[in-house]
Amino acid sequence: MKFGVSTFLTDQGIAPAALGRAVDERGLDSLFIAEHTHIPVDRRTPYPRGGELPEIYYRTLDPFVALAAVAAVTERLLLGTGIALVAQRDPIITAKEVASLDLVSGGRAVFGVGIGWNREEMANHGTDPRTRGRLVDERLRAIRELWTREKAEFHGEFVDFDPVYSWPKPARQPHPPIYVGGGEGAFRRVAALGDAWLANGTPPEELGPQIERLRSLAGRDVPVTVYGVPQDPEVLERYARLGVERVLFYLPTVPEAETLPHLDRFADVAGRFR
Repeated sequence: MKFGVSTFLTDQGIAPAALGRAVDERGLDSLFIAEHTHIPVDRRTPYPRGGELPEIYYRTLDPFVALAAVAAVTERLLLGTGIALVAQRDPIITAKEVASLDLVSGGRAVFGVGIGWNREEMANHGTDPRTRGRLVDERLRAIRELWTREKAEFHGEFVDFDPVYSWPKPARQPHPPIYVGGGEGAFRRVAALGDAWLANGTPPEELGPQIERLRSLAGRDVPVTVYGVPQDPEVLERYARLGVERVLFYLPTVPEAETLPHLDRFADVAGRFR
């Protein structure tokens, strides 16, 4: 089982390059960062975890700019979006951003995706929250066409373009892996469009039956990465017994001096499994 880090990068925490170097130096395998373009002042959608929305949601850096900075100072670290809000993203621009990151990093991009929860945020992008699932599915299909075809075209309900040239193509073939986030409601998207499932903190006793249902639906052995796991060796061992490919420790968004002790603890826990 592999060990990585997930976090919110903001203008108030550790800088992307410093974080990337620190994660890489400690032998962790990946860095996944969150995305929110903005937060509407008059927000009615409740925060999924309850209570007030943390300030980090208001201040996230652009994930592809941040991950490009990480790519420049690392050589082996996987660079993931955790997650990119595809319901709020133009597919042609997003395809170019992911492919560019994959190219400049030597094939290390991971495209973690989801449909999002903040209805007012996505509405500001012109997205109808009621149809965002179908929209995301179409955009992912269109992005794959742009990545893999010299003359790409797509004609759907939401995405429509005649043949186009779009470069660069990704370094990784056939394309960077798509990690689909969400619960069981996302399983059909994982099966049809994903290379892996990005599960959000699901405990092992619930995750095991879910993995069985997902793999039965998909008809294949879908890799699983779990976001936001505890630093408990016993719990981590249970994830390993389930065949989880990767777990991600959640890193609080704090200045560099406060970040490094967290990373040291993550590396220490991960080291017990090597």
